[in-house]
Amino acid sequence: MRKNIRTLFFLFCLTAGFRNLNNGLIAANPGPDSVTIRKCSDFMVTGSGDSKSWDTAAWINLVQGGPLNSSYQTKVKVLYSESGIYFLFDCGDKKLTGTMKSDFLNLWEEDVVEVFLWTDENFPVYFEYELSPSNYELPIMVPNNKGNFLGWLPWHYEGDRRTRHATSVRRESKESGDALTGWIAEFYIPFKLLAPLSQVPPVSGTRWRANMYRIDYDNGIVPFSWQKTDKTFHEYKKFGIFIFE
Repeated sequence: MRKNIRTLFFLFCLTAGFRNLNNGLIAANPGPDSVTIRKCSDFMVTGSGDSKSWDTAAWINLVQGGPLNSSYQTKVKVLYSESGIYFLFDCGDKKLTGTMKSDFLNLWEEDVVEVFLWTDENFPVYFEYELSPSNYELPIMVPNNKGNFLGWLPWHYEGDRRTRHATSVRRESKESGDALTGWIAEFYIPFKLLAPLSQVPPVSGTRWRANMYRIDYDNGIVPFSWQKTDKTFHEYKKFGIFIFE
């Protein structure tokens, strides 16, 4: 009798696990294409990543793609709060390529970091965010119809719908004339900006599809990504998975 009870309990747990997967939840052990996003309280975005909140998040390494070789390293941390999601990019670099001096431009044509957030796999619309070393941003909502896509700028982009973002440059020492060793991008995307996408705001166990990128232009185009795409960054079916703690 006890053996039968243990067997029934095991089958119940197994069935519940599959049911959670089907409901958008996932097991606690993420694979190479997924990462658990830890929860935090809201904090100031300074561009230096000096908040103690970042100590709770692990670095995620982006992998270089394309035919050119680069010795640079790119890594990212991600956190989320009740009100939004935070990103911290650390980009090794010896030369910044950035002439654009305004928001909402084609920032991907120069040095940039990018995040794509696809909150619901049943709806091929995702949010794209780009930030340049000069702290100029491009937030767009992207409908993607089987590879035909175009971004739309946010409407009523004001108040608690605005992002918070800052960047800084890292040098061999604090002297401004010393050699550049990299740059940091830190930003916060409020969940209110993602309306009306579903599964927003996320709760514990929610999963989003997502990808994170960087492009460097020192000696030609060198892309970096968390999950590899082949032709464009907009291959959303190849995105990884954010699992919210």
